[in-house]
Amino acid sequence: MNEQRLDPDQLLARVERDKAKAKRGRLKIFFGAAAGVGKSYAMLLAARERRAENLDVIVGLVETHGRADTEALLAGLEILPTRKIDYKGAVLQEFDIDAALKRRPAIILVDELAHTNAPGSRHPKRWQDIRELLEAGIDVYTALNVQHLESLNDDVGQIAGIRIWETVPDTVFEDADEVELVDLPPDELLLRLREGKVYLPQQAQHAIQNFFRKGNLIALRELALRQTTNRVDAQMLDYREDNAIREVWQVNERLMVCIGPNVLAERLVRAGKRLATSLRSAWIVVYVETPELARLPAEKRDGILRVLRLAEQLGAETVTLSAPEMSEALIRFARERNINKIVVGKPSRRGWRRWLLGSVVDVLISHAHNINIYLLGSPQLGEREELEAELSLFKKSPLPGLRQRIPSKTRRRYRGYLWAMGVTLLCTAVGKMLFGKVELANVVMVYLLGVVFVATHFGRGPSVLASLLSVGVFDVLFVQPFYSLSVADSQYLITLLAMLVVAFVISNLMVNVRAQAKVAAHRERRAAALYAMSKELAVAQSEQQIVATAVKHLYAEFSSRNVILFANAGGRLVYPKQHSLPQSLRGTDLSVAQWVYDHNEMAGHGTHTLPGSAAIYFPIQDEDKAIGVLALLPVNLRRVFLPEQQKLLETFLRQIGQAVARLRFAEQAKSTQLQIEAERLRNSLLSAISHDLRTPLSTIIGSASALVEDEGHLQAQHRLELGRAIYDEAERMANLVNNILDMARLDAGVVELNKQWHPVEEIIGTVLTRLQKHLAGRKVSVSLPPGIPLVFVDAVMIEQVLINLLENAVRYTAAGSELEVFAQYVGNTMEISVADHGPGIPKGLEDKLFEKFYQARHESAQSGVGLGLAICRAIVEVHGGRIRANNKPGGGAIFTFALPNDESPPLMEPEE
Repeated sequence: MNEQRLDPDQLLARVERDKAKAKRGRLKIFFGAAAGVGKSYAMLLAARERRAENLDVIVGLVETHGRADTEALLAGLEILPTRKIDYKGAVLQEFDIDAALKRRPAIILVDELAHTNAPGSRHPKRWQDIRELLEAGIDVYTALNVQHLESLNDDVGQIAGIRIWETVPDTVFEDADEVELVDLPPDELLLRLREGKVYLPQQAQHAIQNFFRKGNLIALRELALRQTTNRVDAQMLDYREDNAIREVWQVNERLMVCIGPNVLAERLVRAGKRLATSLRSAWIVVYVETPELARLPAEKRDGILRVLRLAEQLGAETVTLSAPEMSEALIRFARERNINKIVVGKPSRRGWRRWLLGSVVDVLISHAHNINIYLLGSPQLGEREELEAELSLFKKSPLPGLRQRIPSKTRRRYRGYLWAMGVTLLCTAVGKMLFGKVELANVVMVYLLGVVFVATHFGRGPSVLASLLSVGVFDVLFVQPFYSLSVADSQYLITLLAMLVVAFVISNLMVNVRAQAKVAAHRERRAAALYAMSKELAVAQSEQQIVATAVKHLYAEFSSRNVILFANAGGRLVYPKQHSLPQSLRGTDLSVAQWVYDHNEMAGHGTHTLPGSAAIYFPIQDEDKAIGVLALLPVNLRRVFLPEQQKLLETFLRQIGQAVARLRFAEQAKSTQLQIEAERLRNSLLSAISHDLRTPLSTIIGSASALVEDEGHLQAQHRLELGRAIYDEAERMANLVNNILDMARLDAGVVELNKQWHPVEEIIGTVLTRLQKHLAGRKVSVSLPPGIPLVFVDAVMIEQVLINLLENAVRYTAAGSELEVFAQYVGNTMEISVADHGPGIPKGLEDKLFEKFYQARHESAQSGVGLGLAICRAIVEVHGGRIRANNKPGGGAIFTFALPNDESPPLMEPEE
């Protein structure tokens, strides 16, 4: 087996990761412990180096804070103009993301990653601006101080005594393609501060007495170095995984503690904790469950579980591996995690048992190259004392409140031994029938087949008995002298010995295969349960569906009644509506759930927190933040807290949390989109109304004022013209208001159609009559094919469509130009068109013309609110039709709307 070969799943994940990265820009963060260490200076130096390589580098925004040496580096670099935002009487200079996206350089410098944008900006945070730039494929250089990392916010507040409000999610830092640490010793930074190279002199002294105390700077520097080290460590692990490197690199202290079901388990964990603390290293506690260990009594498995929980409380990462060979699994895991120190207990086997059966410690020492092995000795005990110590360890309950009865297997075990004897007798009967007719080797095969059967169905003990009985019976009945254990021919001793060894080997192999098949079946069942729940959660459209799906699958897998609780707007957990709760989950238990939600920790029955509760409470998380609580009433704590079951439950909870978060994010995005659309429509409406109402109102007010102030000086003709102007502008305002009301009614879906059969020529004639004044001075040609059928429509609304189309044509064409109206019947559809000889429609705007408040800009266009074509589309779609706009080959625009005519028109009786 080639250990250098990449796992197919890992290779696929790597390809997908590289493919996603190839589409994004690269993010480089200049990282420091505090302001003044030189992050902006280093960023500008790097930018100038890239500029010297003929790369397109621009400065989006760099905060120099008046530092002359930093400002000097800006010379020769293109600087993007900032966007000015008026906020509470002050003009704020903000990064202009739209200008940056339009300019689209190769590299852009955007300082202060944690900055909060001014109200009215596209994104509330600058790191969100940078994320949009990266998604557009633009490389970004930025700067960040360690105190602005979200996960360190509380630690920095405790160290410096100051709450940092501007923070950046750790995922932004972790996803950066490159992090360059800009470091400066505290004494040098304080000297720069006193010299006025960080803040103005009047601010420097105040800063030294507060945030820039030497102790604060030392602590912040250590945090920055640790964050950078952790990032480099993660990059190293990714590199090793991508290149299938299995040799251990001695670059960082990593400790692995190996435990088993023996008296040393607790001592190993405590010793590992002390060693990890002295080395200041991460440590992992590993338990390998082999097929043999999987058959341990429940008490011992519970003991292992208790030790793993102890390790977690001491700060270790716990891992449970399943493998046929313990030593091989430990070595493989150590190489994968680049572990360079292993703590194990001294071998318990001694003498010939260790020589014959081997030892995990010996294999580790022989094959774990570049790994230091630490052996923990045990106190010398007598055999009785050792047995009592082991029993006292594993008789302890692994979890508070765990008292489970283990079903007796004595009857089943005795039945296996009876089957072993029975199968041996059956094989003997078959052998007697074959004796003398076939070679003795074939009779041996019959007995071996019986051993395989017993091993497959009843385990190791009965199979060993079957092996011994088979060899003994074969010797007595089929080897001369018969009915005696002695052997006449010495070659049969080899046959009997080989038969015994082969029987033992086959027995052991079949037992292991049976155990592995059982483990595989359990894993397959858990994987199927996880897949089934994930599949249902992926299509859930509401939180109620998510909860119902989760409750169903949790009950099916853990046989425990459960309920999922979410918080209300005030952050208090409430019972779900329309959900029958077990009585034990009501009342005071809700306070336990609230504690779990507030502290994001498990509590309740079987835990060390509030163990008196009847239920177990698990936080449902999304990105380490509790969004709900699962309350589960266990019928068997082992069903919940065994390592494999606990991992499955954690996966279930993670899937539930992700499904709820996905749904909430979708609802939030939808709400935000609706708010944006509503705001856009409101602004467009106000803009259009303010413009289109101001003009007629000015005319009305001016004309009315002239009439009111007239003292008999105006002639009758002038008064008539003023009155006509007032009438025309009032009619124009009425049409505007009617359009807005019509659009509102159509959007609300409250329009009821009064569909009747009407002649097309009658509808067109009515429209031309109503627009006679508006179309004065224009030629309107109408073309209808002979025998055109009736249309089943709401005539008033279709007339409005034609009126809006003709008014739109008048608005966008020169005075006196010709208009055309024609109709044709295609299949079961009536198509009516309005064409003009104007400038036509700009390319790409054919569909946008029908949006609300959109107006094409043209020098010959008259003012309008931009609702006419939107009303046309709404009316046509209410009729089940469609409308489109195109340019005529000879110039001009043509608007065509098609109305379905599925029903047959009524037969007209001939006039007498």
